[in-house]
Parts: sequence; C-alpha cells; structure tokens
Amino acid sequence: MTATTKVLLVDDDPLVRSALRLMLGGHDDLEVVGEAVDGRDGVQQAGQLSPDVVLMDIRMPRLNGLEATRALLAAPQPPKVIVLTTFDADEHVVEALAVGADGFLLKDTPPPEIVAAIRKVADGDPMLSPSVTRTLIDRLRNGDDDRVAAAEKLLATLTERERDVALAVGRGLSNAEIAAELHLSVPTVKTHVSRVFDKLGVTNRVQIAICVHDAGLD
Repeated sequence: MTATTKVLLVDDDPLVRSALRLMLGGHDDLEVVGEAVDGRDGVQQAGQLSPDVVLMDIRMPRLNGLEATRALLAAPQPPKVIVLTTFDADEHVVEALAVGADGFLLKDTPPPEIVAAIRKVADGDPMLSPSVTRTLIDRLRNGDDDRVAAAEKLLATLTERERDVALAVGRGLSNAEIAAELHLSVPTVKTHVSRVFDKLGVTNRVQIAICVHDAGLD
C-alpha cells in the first residue's frame, strides 16, 4: 500500500482552507489532518499532529507564515513546508528564501500542480515552480557589476558536474529530472546538490537559481 502523506493547512482564510481540503480530499495518498487559522495555531497543531507536509500562508495574524515556518523547521523532526503566496500582494515573499521552506507555490497554481508539489516535497524533492523562481530572481537581482562578479566567482568553485547540476537547478528541474537529463542516479544528484549548497553558501534551490541568473548562465 502507498503510504499516506499527512498534510496540515495553515491559512487565515477559511475559503482557502476549504478549497485546499476539498482539492486534496480526492487523493487516497493525501490526508488533511488539520487546519490552522494562523501561524501560532499552525505551530501548535504541527506539534500535536506531526504532519509530513505543511501548506503555509505568509500573511496571517499573531504569527506570520515566515516566523511559523522558522519555528517549525527548528524542531528536531521538522515537517516539510510549502509556502503559499500571492506575489502581487506580498512584499515579504523574498524573506522566505532565508527561512528554508521546501517549496514555493502561487495560490492560483492549478490543483494538479499543488498535489504534485506536495508529493514531491514529501518525497524529499524540493518544489520550486519556474514562475516562482523567476519572480524571486527578478525581485532580488539589481544587475550591478559586483553582484555579477560575485556570482561568477562562486560558480567557478564548482566542478564541471556540479556546475551542470547547478544550471539544471536554475532551470527549476527536480532531482529526478536532473538525474534523467544528466544520466545520473537520483542519490548522486542529491550529493551534487548538497555540495553546490555548501560551495555557494546557500540554503535553498532558489538561491542557486539566483546565482546562476546573476552570472548570466540561465
């Protein structure tokens, strides 16, 4: 039997929570174990319910999604966290890069893609949609020469294979997709990604994409 992925919904909008619950309820491998009305409630429920994946809104009362995510990921056995956002209305989304969320999705993402993202993240494969990655890059990049030079210097520390993997990450490919494209095993790709993280001094895949973009290699 396929293992069931336990999902916790954290959003202060009851209509969003209802829509997500309805969407996920039609999949036997996904189970919504709880709904939280804000970040503080989300942290408390996560401690009680031990979800595998948390769908986390950013803008919420009492404790916002960024602080809630930071608290969740500080736990001994943290859940995977997918941040839900609407870029046009949320100037704080860039801060989520430093928090270490496992995925970023727009709230208007088609339901099949949200379901696929939950499954990918639950399997340990971070999910970054190309549109999210591009928007983050556009917001962060200032185009100055120092930034370009710094990115080129960092990428120069990578081996040829690590560079190939970094470029693929920059295109938004998952570990499985990178493995297929480069004719590597998924564990080997994960090892290369981990080394790229260390050498570039980054904490998530979006930051790799930003570095690749700044160096003009995307």
